[in-house]
Amino acid sequence: MRARPSCSSHVLRPAAFALSFAVVLLGLGACQTTDLQEVTGALGGASDKSRPAAADPRADLDQLRDRFRATPNDPDNALRYGSALRATGQRSQAVAVLEQATIANPGNKVLLAGYGRALADNGNFQQAFDVLSRAHSPEDPDWRILSAQGATLDQLGRHEEARQYYATALKIAPDDPSVLSNLGLSYALSNELPKAEEQLRKANAHPDASPRVRTNLAVIVGLQGRMREAEGIARGGLPPEQASANVAYVKRILERRQVAQRELSPRRERPAAGEPDKALARALSRSDD
Repeated sequence: MRARPSCSSHVLRPAAFALSFAVVLLGLGACQTTDLQEVTGALGGASDKSRPAAADPRADLDQLRDRFRATPNDPDNALRYGSALRATGQRSQAVAVLEQATIANPGNKVLLAGYGRALADNGNFQQAFDVLSRAHSPEDPDWRILSAQGATLDQLGRHEEARQYYATALKIAPDDPSVLSNLGLSYALSNELPKAEEQLRKANAHPDASPRVRTNLAVIVGLQGRMREAEGIARGGLPPEQASANVAYVKRILERRQVAQRELSPRRERPAAGEPDKALARALSRSDD
């Protein structure tokens, strides 16, 4: 396993549960001015226990836009502008910006990772998978990108393939909580909730696990009908306001799943274990508003 670079790190807010498949694409090779963590956001999710809250990305958007327009082929400017666009919900524009930058800098793996992240954010999962494949190589694999590729495959409903990528990532980074969390979410999307809970509990027990992992675990426990336990996990010793928001988020996901299930199956039949839980996937895809 390669040594991690010493660059400072920033991680954008993860997208909501479904797309918070946690991959921190940190430092492919030499350090860049813009961290790969900053590029990958929702496909990323390192421990954020000691990380200060990010500034409002809208505050710098005009300045970043001006810098990008002045030097549109500069990879650092493109990454920062694309990151701000994603953070403000302008996902299609982020894709366009980063696509332009990767055309001008075809060998820049950090840019490729950022472009793949933007594509996934925008729902272009197959293209995201293909681009992420170019951001590392079989001879020099990056476990964070392997996990990101697994996340895109899960979004395509290819859960068994996704788990092969997570397994390879875990060989390189054993017990990494972000990869274990991805694996747990993969099982959730195929309605294998006990397996999902097992992996998310392992991830949550890791000292580097992010608060997002705990929230995901609470959702999985709630999906199994153990709401009191789910609420306890979601609160997790947080300040009252944050704890209440976490519980409300978990309940919102569960309610959305019920609505989606009624839409998909008037008889409200849940899929059998191992079958895709389309209602859950639909609920999660609506979860970042």
